[in-house]
Formats: sequence, structure tokens, C-alpha cells
Amino acid sequence: MTYEETLAKIDTYQRFSRRPSLGRMAALLSALGNPQEKLKFVHVAGTNGKGTVCTLISSVLTAAGYKTGLYLSPHVCDFCERIQLCGKLIPRLEFENAAERVFFAADKLGQNGIKVNFFEVVTAIAMTWFAEKQCDIVVLEVGLGGRFDATNVIKNPLVSVIVSVSLDHTEVLGNTVAEIAGEKCGIIKRGCPVVCSPEEPPEALEVIRAETGKCESHLTEASLHNIKILNSNLAGTELLYGKNKLSLPFIGAHQVRNAATALAVLNILKENGWNISSAALKNGFTAARLPARLEVLSMEPPVLLDGAHNPGGTAALASALRYYLHGKKIFAVMGMMADKDTKSAIENLSAIFTKVFAAAPPSPRAMDAEAFASLWCQAGTPAQAAENGKKALQMAFSELGANDAIVICGSLYLAGELRGPAIEIIKNGKK
Repeated sequence: MTYEETLAKIDTYQRFSRRPSLGRMAALLSALGNPQEKLKFVHVAGTNGKGTVCTLISSVLTAAGYKTGLYLSPHVCDFCERIQLCGKLIPRLEFENAAERVFFAADKLGQNGIKVNFFEVVTAIAMTWFAEKQCDIVVLEVGLGGRFDATNVIKNPLVSVIVSVSLDHTEVLGNTVAEIAGEKCGIIKRGCPVVCSPEEPPEALEVIRAETGKCESHLTEASLHNIKILNSNLAGTELLYGKNKLSLPFIGAHQVRNAATALAVLNILKENGWNISSAALKNGFTAARLPARLEVLSMEPPVLLDGAHNPGGTAALASALRYYLHGKKIFAVMGMMADKDTKSAIENLSAIFTKVFAAAPPSPRAMDAEAFASLWCQAGTPAQAAENGKKALQMAFSELGANDAIVICGSLYLAGELRGPAIEIIKNGKK
């Protein structure tokens, strides 16, 4: 089975199961010999910032010399981004081989009436490969929610992490921040340490504290008090953490909060015998990379790529753009899923964008470009619909002036589609 055939096979599994349950995932992993039981985990749930927190923790542990697995979702450009070892994507041949074993087990379960879904299959592929590679530790990102997420079959994580809870996936997780926090807290295991982000909403923090208490676990509320921002510009953020100067290759105040969360987790691991030196902290932070999280594709002209798609994410994006692109005309290439909170996104960003070039992301769930452009116009921001993402990108670059900037945002699907073409346009423009 080729790589393309493997991806096509994965897509044949249903995206979501009607009944929330960990039973299907447990059955699938049991059929595979329970590879997860051979591994140690840091388990990370949350609404925004999970990918950054996971990437920073993984990068530092890799720099410390540990064989570190990293499981992320979704991918931006390459499906193999989801499954990494020591900062490198799973090789395609090894991905194909692990997938074939999982397909065999999943299809056999299907014959007995147990139908696993897309994310359960992908998570099983990751667990199988991480166990085969004999990882020292795996940093595991929750896909959706926490309580019934496929990753939550693991037992006794080294640390459970709750990152930046806000409204998203309300049709599944609940209509309030408190309800969503409750679902995220489903990953907390009795007696296992818990970390939450700084500045969590009060209603989320109340739930996190209560659930941690019920599980008799120790909660560390990550703090910004021991972190000082020395400098921050489009090249990154320089931090002082204790006596350590750290280069954070991400921008925005929200990324400093994510860094504080990662540092709190690493400190717990260190207290429990993991050898994490100051050099590992510095080298790990410097080496961390994650596409489409307020990623700077070009400094001159400024071109930024971001996958924020919920109220918390677009608010963080707006705050960052006010700081880093102050005084510039900003042309947005933007598209969103029809089931996302477009109203909040427009409210957060309408005063910032000079003009929006609307495009439908490559997904059946995408909002029509004409309809999206109309919403922007109704809010008082000039907008124009494009027939596709690449055309919208070309239109934005054609209007770019000497002191202007471009921001590609609204969806990780759109970010994945346009990252390569944007880099190509930037390269050609500098020749």
C-alpha cells in the first residue's frame, strides 16, 4: 500500500462516532497488543495553544537527550506532521507499515460490529509506532475535548495539562466555558500531577481546581511572575526565566503564556527525576517549530500565517497584530468553516484589517467565499471574494504597498493550502 493509498484508506473511516466512548479505542489497542502500556506520557488538552505547548515540551526533552515522541493534530501541510520522533516526522514507509497493522485490526473489529473512527485509527498508528521506536516519553495532544478523546485511554500520565480553555466545538463539548473545561478535565487521572495555563478564565479555573481536587491530584497553576519579556518582534520573543535567557521562536502574548505552561510541566518532570538542564531548555526553545501558529513567513514584507478559528484564537491574533504590525495596512486572506463563530472573528479583527480577500478553505465544511465576504462588508470592512485560496493570495499581494502586510488566517485548512504558495511568491519577489 502506497502513502497515498494509506491516506485514502484512513479517510474511509468515519470522522466522528455517534456515541462518545473509549471502548472502541481500548478494543483497537488491545488487538494491537496495547502498545500504549509500554509508553510514558505528558497528556495535553485545551482549546488554544495545545500544539505550541506540546512542541515546546517535546523540543526541550529531545534537547535533553530523551527519545521523545510527539503526537499533534491536525496537520497543516503533511499528514506525517501528526506523528514525530525527536523533531522529525515519521518516515512515510514506516507510517505505511504501522497503518497496515492498524487497518487489519480495525477492519477485523468492524466485522464484529465495532466501528472505529478516523482519529482512533490515527492515534493507534501513532501508539504502535512510538512503542516500536521505544520512546522514553511521548507528548500527546488531545484531538477534541478530553474525556472521550481517543488519547484518553492512557493510564497514569506523568503530567496532565489543561491549556487556555475557551469556546469552541460547542455542539459537542457544551455551550459554556465551564462545561468545556469539564470535558477537558476528563484527562485528569487520580494522583497524577496537573498543570493549567496562566490566566485561565475564572469559570474554567474553578472547574479545573474542583476536578483536580476530586482526583486527589496536585494542581500547578502556571505563572508569568517568573518570566520577563526582554524583547519581542517579528523574529521572535526573548525571555528571561530565572537566570535562563530563552529564545522563543513564536510571537504574541498568548505564546508567552504557552511557554509558561510548558516550563511548568518541564519543572515537574525535572522534580521527578528527568534530567533537564538549562542548556536543554535554551536549545529546546530555540529549536521549536510549528507551522501556522502566528508563523512569520516573511519579515519584509511582513507576511504572517495563522490558523486561529475560534473566539479565543482570533482575539489573540488581533492583539498580536496590533502590537507587531501597528501603523501598517493589513490585507487579510481569510476563510473559515461554516460551523465556526464567524461573528466573533469579524468582531475581533474588523478594526485591524484594511481589506479582506475571502476564500473557501479546502473542506466540505467551508463557508462560501461570497457569503464570508458579505459578512465582512456588513461589518464595515472592505472585502472581496476569490474563486479559491491561491487567487485570493495573488489578489492580496497585488495590492501590497511598501508599508503594508499580509495575514493569512481563519483556518488551518486554508493555512495548509496557502503556506507553500505564499513562500513561493515571497521567494520570487526577492529575486
